[in-house]
Amino acid sequence: MKERVLVLGQPLARPALARTEIVDKAARSRLEADLDGALKRRPSNERRLAGVLRALAPLSPSLRAKMAEATDVFLRRSTLDRDLYAACMRSVGEAEDKSASPLLRRALALDSAGGSAALSAACFSSDAALGPLLAKVAAGHKAHLAFAAEAARVARGEANGRHLAALAPMIKESHRLTLCAEIFVPLARHGHRLAKPANLLNAAPALAVLRGAERHLGRWLVLAEVAASGGDRSGLEEAVTRSTSGPTTARAAWSLVAWALARRMRVAGEKAPVVRPTVEIVSRLSDRPSADRDATFLFRMAGARIPSVRPMLETFVRELPLSSEPAVRAATFLARDHGRADLAAALLAAASQNGRDELRGPALAALHDVGDPTVSDEVRRLSVELAGSRSLANVGWSALVRAALARRQADGAEGDGAEGVSTETAYRWLQWGWLE
Repeated sequence: MKERVLVLGQPLARPALARTEIVDKAARSRLEADLDGALKRRPSNERRLAGVLRALAPLSPSLRAKMAEATDVFLRRSTLDRDLYAACMRSVGEAEDKSASPLLRRALALDSAGGSAALSAACFSSDAALGPLLAKVAAGHKAHLAFAAEAARVARGEANGRHLAALAPMIKESHRLTLCAEIFVPLARHGHRLAKPANLLNAAPALAVLRGAERHLGRWLVLAEVAASGGDRSGLEEAVTRSTSGPTTARAAWSLVAWALARRMRVAGEKAPVVRPTVEIVSRLSDRPSADRDATFLFRMAGARIPSVRPMLETFVRELPLSSEPAVRAATFLARDHGRADLAAALLAAASQNGRDELRGPALAALHDVGDPTVSDEVRRLSVELAGSRSLANVGWSALVRAALARRQADGAEGDGAEGVSTETAYRWLQWGWLE
């Protein structure tokens, strides 16, 4: 069976950007109207709108064109603190549509260099005209901006990493956290999309310096994954060493770090970890603060079909109906991979009108990914029903499901060949408003 649920850090290909419309007209019209309204007056749900646009932009040239126009307005007004600016600049820049390069040039010429959104998008741009602008920022006196600009130059193959390594010791803790979330998480997620991913090897010495100062294991892993995308083995070797020595309480977490890095590098003979995950361990391995109790890493393991995750997945679905996002996500894997066919009915109930509104979209996506043929008609019906939801997140999930169904029909694929919708990135953008 093809792995359909993509999670942050897994070395699986990302679907190519759509050059023809995949998102249906109704969803596009609503989002474009909401974006027009947001340019006139900042809405209370701006982050939610930004997340939905971020999730659907790769599927819709029309939306990207509208987001490019919005980015132009934000740059003219110098309102770069808006969530919509960050979402639009990142989406347009990463897509490398015709409008991307002029917008990035304008942003990088500003004193703020367009913020993290522009510097991150520049990593993925092949426009040679950005080189001198990035070099100027990298030579500036603001260490965090200089570091981000130099990281972009390294990713683009315009620098050898020496200046980046010299800047690394100057990065304060607060800036390191920002760089990790806004520059390196996108590189960890999409590093394979760079023209030459091997360029990231030149960033390894600088990233090793940042890892040496990083006390949070999840952020340490992100930094190591970026370097590993370029072929650097130092993070993997350190994780293996720490998994067999040092404090006993930390060895289990380090063994999972080693597994994640070996999987990222596709190391021959890489074995499934035997560690049984706990709430404490998976919270430490998320790039979010441990206090958030983010279970991202658990679902990364579940996506890889690691047998030891089942007991923890089962704890999320002990009580029905499903009442939380982790419960919906756990039900997806249990129904698909662990023989819990009964949970398809629980997911259907969560996606129905009687379910909690904030869970209907994720539950619909889960039903699609489970691939149970007995509920395929309900998936189609609910995807149409949620298209008219008052919740923007539900509209986004509905559009993703309908786009996946349309692609499956066009490709003539059935069942296991369908692409997953419940991706880690989709959750981050649609449910949580993390716009990196």
